[in-house]
Formats: sequence, C-alpha cells, structure tokens
Amino acid sequence: MNSGSIKKSVTIDTDLKKAWSKISEIAKLDWLEGQKSTKFLGEKKSGVGSKRLISFEDGSEVEEHIVGWQVKEYFSYIAISGLPLNAYHATISTEKINAKSVKITWESYFASDSTKNEFENFKKFLSNFYTQSLKNLKKEF
Repeated sequence: MNSGSIKKSVTIDTDLKKAWSKISEIAKLDWLEGQKSTKFLGEKKSGVGSKRLISFEDGSEVEEHIVGWQVKEYFSYIAISGLPLNAYHATISTEKINAKSVKITWESYFASDSTKNEFENFKKFLSNFYTQSLKNLKKEF
C-alpha cells in the first residue's frame, strides 16, 4: 500500500468572512481546475453530512462527503468514489493573517494499492491540481 500527503497554500487579499463565504459554498466550485459542474447529493447543503458530486471536463466524477466543519476555520471531506485511491481525506482551512489578508490551505492524506509508479504519477497530478485550483481561487478575489 502506498500512502502520501499534499499541502498547498495561497494568500488572498480579502477578509476572513469573504474567504469563508467563498470556500464554504461547497457546490459552487467555479475555481476548481477542470470542474464542469457540481451538485448536492441529498438535502443538506453545508456542514457535516453534506454530500456533493463533482463532474469534470474530462468526464470523470468524484463523490465527496463532508466529515468536518468549523465555520470560518475549515471543512474536511472524504472521497467516496471517483479517485484511483483506497482512501482520501482532505481539509481546506482558512487562517486570518490580518484584516485584509487570509491564508487558505488545502491538504490531503491518501492511500492506494496501485503500483508505486502509478501512485507517484497521481500524486504529481493532484499536487498540480491543487496549485492551479488555488491560483484560480485567488483570481476570484
């Protein structure tokens, strides 16, 4: 079994309330690289127990469930299907730097029984995906 983690951050010139408002809209992911659409699965729209299905331009779909939620601090989610992994847990968090600046961090832990080469290739892909998505998010402000 291969396991790994990725952690990427971006500093955005905005206040904490606006940053949280943007990232906590978990089915409005226009900043997510390659995202075609996102829809809720179920009635719950925020907080622990919310579920979403993200469709990507390449035809892939990833189902995610929110498993942790602290307003203006973070939310955590797990991927249920759609990734070449046995386990995936990620957290997107906010950290107020000052009144006009917020650091947003996206980190994940994952495991797969794929070959070492396949795993390393996916890890590179995911790292680039996080980096580009966070750049896109920054442009939204």
